[in-house]
Amino acid sequence: MRIDVITLFPDFIAQSAGIGVVGRSQERELLTVKAWNPRDYATGNYRRVDERPFGGGPGMLMLNEPLTACLEAIRGDSEIPAKLIYLSPQGQPLTQAKAKELASAERLILMCGRYEGVDERFIERNVDEEISIGDYVLSGGELAAAVIIDAVGRLQDGALGHADSAAQDSFEDGLLDCPHYTRSEAWGTEGVPPVLLSGDHAAIAKWRRQQSLGRTWLRRPELLAGRPLNKADAALLVEFQAEHLKKVKKP
Repeated sequence: MRIDVITLFPDFIAQSAGIGVVGRSQERELLTVKAWNPRDYATGNYRRVDERPFGGGPGMLMLNEPLTACLEAIRGDSEIPAKLIYLSPQGQPLTQAKAKELASAERLILMCGRYEGVDERFIERNVDEEISIGDYVLSGGELAAAVIIDAVGRLQDGALGHADSAAQDSFEDGLLDCPHYTRSEAWGTEGVPPVLLSGDHAAIAKWRRQQSLGRTWLRRPELLAGRPLNKADAALLVEFQAEHLKKVKKP
């Protein structure tokens, strides 16, 4: 997969995409991340990429011309077609389902805004989709781009150490992940649920499913709202709720 990023801070994108799982994915040629600076396509002595908006008001807007020239260069750098995604607080929320959808693409182009935003005419003519990573405002889209690159990069085949790692992540089936315990020499088995030491794989799978349902009920109940549970899951959740109530009532 290839991800091109339009950004005024290409070094940030290069550094953030060069570490951890995403960095290893690039080393294994599972993923390519390339940053493009629209300032390189600006004209004039000062290579300006921003200008005051019509109608007045505070702040500056990213200019249409350097963005358009930069986008043309990106599209001309590869014959692989790609959606242009603008990282914006006005976009649709990023979810695990959306990350999986994006990860299936052969190529993506991410655009990082700065200042007060981007000339609306550029957005109307070129942007295919707007995505937000949360209901808050950042100084620019670079952090949001890094989040998407990580979320998408780790889903590439072979990116993770174990083939089932991504399948067990939170939100993969709409639920939060269950708790995990390391084989610590210092702590030994202290505090580890006995079922995890039993060697009974069926019992372990049942416990993990129950914990996943229970944690979702405790921490993100809205994820369960309107979600139909089969009889087995419903029974597991009721049992978890009863045990939780006992713990809460203890003096």
